[in-house]
Amino acid sequence: MRKSHHETDSTRGPIRDKARKVAVTISSGRENGAIPGHDDKGDDIKKVRNESRSSEPTLQQIIHKIPTLAWCNLPDGSSEFLNQRWHDYTGLSPQEAHRAGWKVAIHPEDLPRLMAKWGALSDLEPREYEVRLRRSDGVFRWFLFRIEPLRDEVREAVRWYGTATDIEDRKRIEALRAAEKRTLEMIADGASLKDILNELCSSIDVEASPVISTVLLMDPDGKRLWHTAGPLVPRAWLPAISPVLVSPNSACCGAAAFSKKRVIVADVATHTNWPDEFKVLAIKNGIRAAWSEPILTKDGEVLGTFALYSSEPRIPTDAEIKLIEAAGHLALIAIERQRSRAALTTALDEIAKSEAELRTITDAIPQLIVAIGADGNHLYANQALLEYTGLRKEEVGTERFREVFHQEDSERLQHQREVALSQGLPFEYERRVRRRDGQYRWLLVQYNPLRDQQGKVIRWYATGTDIDDRKQAEERTRQENVALREQIDQLFMFDEIVGSSPALKTVLSGIVKVAPTDSTVLISGETGTGKELIARAIHKSSQRAGHAFISVNCAAIPSSLIASELFGHEKGAFTGALQRRQGRFELAHAGTIFLDEIGELPAETQIALLRVLQERQFERVGGNRVISTDVRIIAATNRDLTAAIASGTFRADLFYRLNVFPIDVPPLRNRREDIPMLVEYFVKRYAEKARKKITAIDKNTFTLCQSYHWPGNIRELQNIVERSIILCTGDIFSIDDAWLSSPDAPRSKSSGLLTQAVHAYEKELIEAALADSNGKVAGLTGAAAKLGIPRSTLELRIKQLNIKKPTR
Repeated sequence: MRKSHHETDSTRGPIRDKARKVAVTISSGRENGAIPGHDDKGDDIKKVRNESRSSEPTLQQIIHKIPTLAWCNLPDGSSEFLNQRWHDYTGLSPQEAHRAGWKVAIHPEDLPRLMAKWGALSDLEPREYEVRLRRSDGVFRWFLFRIEPLRDEVREAVRWYGTATDIEDRKRIEALRAAEKRTLEMIADGASLKDILNELCSSIDVEASPVISTVLLMDPDGKRLWHTAGPLVPRAWLPAISPVLVSPNSACCGAAAFSKKRVIVADVATHTNWPDEFKVLAIKNGIRAAWSEPILTKDGEVLGTFALYSSEPRIPTDAEIKLIEAAGHLALIAIERQRSRAALTTALDEIAKSEAELRTITDAIPQLIVAIGADGNHLYANQALLEYTGLRKEEVGTERFREVFHQEDSERLQHQREVALSQGLPFEYERRVRRRDGQYRWLLVQYNPLRDQQGKVIRWYATGTDIDDRKQAEERTRQENVALREQIDQLFMFDEIVGSSPALKTVLSGIVKVAPTDSTVLISGETGTGKELIARAIHKSSQRAGHAFISVNCAAIPSSLIASELFGHEKGAFTGALQRRQGRFELAHAGTIFLDEIGELPAETQIALLRVLQERQFERVGGNRVISTDVRIIAATNRDLTAAIASGTFRADLFYRLNVFPIDVPPLRNRREDIPMLVEYFVKRYAEKARKKITAIDKNTFTLCQSYHWPGNIRELQNIVERSIILCTGDIFSIDDAWLSSPDAPRSKSSGLLTQAVHAYEKELIEAALADSNGKVAGLTGAAAKLGIPRSTLELRIKQLNIKKPTR
């Protein structure tokens, strides 16, 4: 309703002009002709007012009688007049609806929006709003509100006139069309039947609130219905409808499927076909009424039922009946499309002899399909593919059709496609196809052969599914994972190498420099200094970080088995070799192998390792096949390899091959400034592991730790902190002074004779402990426990002092 329309309205124009003059006069405060300086116009104003008043009863009668809800509001939105039709519809009396009282008839969700827009009507232009209005029986229905201002001489609104038109049916149609569109889209996208029906129920639940919907599908035996969809169906009610027997005496769904007619249960509590236990369960779950519509094919086959549950006893409205019918029709489309898709392969086999009929069927399928001859040439494409690419039927098989496929993919897949076609077996690949808008999108192309009665391939049918969104999501995830892994590696590359002393910084600087290369690294340092942590940091910072890091403790493997462990063995190579086994070098291919305690390798294994370093080749034990390897070698030792070379226990040429980039890890006593930081690090780690809350560290602990010489280095510090955490009973961490005393504490420099005496005494103590434990090293009764040192330390000293273990 626009201004130009009113100006040409010959019926209402004169009356409204008179009303406007009266309204302007009243709003200006010039009644009874009391307008200063304009006394000669007083009679005209009275005349207009009298004419308006004389016509007012007629106008009101007309407005009361029109079949439209109409009203007049003041500029602030308060009601001045509501026609009789409005009062009859809402059930509100004139007194109840006067001024702001009319607002109670507006849906609570729509009222704030309506009033907000009302307050923004500064341009005084006619407007339209869609809101829900409560009928006298309490039911809300959608209405279209049209409002138009009445202006005074200065174009300010003195009144707002409005009408309301029922648009409930239109809104329901729009909702059903939206549900139908969404259902068809999901079918085209290949969604599962359960997902499609759940989406349909969700759409109906929103539109028909507060009722809730459900779909039950027929069992193949035709005797039972099973709940398939209905997101809002109470979970506790599901056992009652899974399954439902198809019977005239069953609940509404079973009866509807049996009779093939709509069944309405207005009150569950009084319905004779509902068993008492089902009535109690239904009422407990808020189900007081149920209405079921059978889902029937055009041949009368029952595919299932569509039902609505109401929380109060009643029969459905006409609108709800239409909703049930429409929803049942959409469910039928979804079920039949799903059945059609399942039967597609069988149908293609049956109509192989009828090319025209085959094309008709494929054109009806929303998936992209192209038929290919046995020679690999394209024969025809279905309508969906033609619409997707923008090509014509005549262009299938021509060079223009080949141009829609990305050139890079055609070159990449040409050989694969030719081989697969020659084998005659189903296959698939992913490639890019140009859409009609010029954009390339990824498709999953699946090839299936069609054979004649003799089994010969006479056709290939390729189906294409758009997977571009998935491919882009995968690429984004891959890029995010790469970035995240790089970020994590940067943050935690040296997460367990704690400290900031100059000695440690020198080591870290060496790691940063050598890591990007493939150079062999020799790490030397005392036991417990963290040589393996250094090796792992080098690997994580190298180009091989994405491959394996294999660690081998050469001192822990018997000399008779070390070659087999490193290089693998063939079946039958020695007693107990029951099958071929890969060695550590094969497992570390393209990655890094860490050879700890390299100084303990037997002489024959040193020769084999030297060959790997020189030629990058080796042979399995008991085998004669040369195996090439691409592996980076990082070695570590706590021995003086120069002295070992002099004594003849270590090969000089192997040493020079290993010592390409030496890294000397300082003992803990040479980096005392790092000790407080290490203590805090280990306290935090083991407190979390033991689920203890440590709030502070005793200051004397730091002093004590920094004054101790730490013969076992970081490993000894780690063990003492863990032990202290276990024994700690409060929230203040401390270390027992008695634990930091050792006969190996540093003394002033002594002569060689004194050193020999100390070693002799140490050897004597170890031999006595071994004799007392019958040669047993580990365990509670072993020699290590008797001496109060770690087992690994004792094993090392036994080797270094050339002690013979007594036989048991």
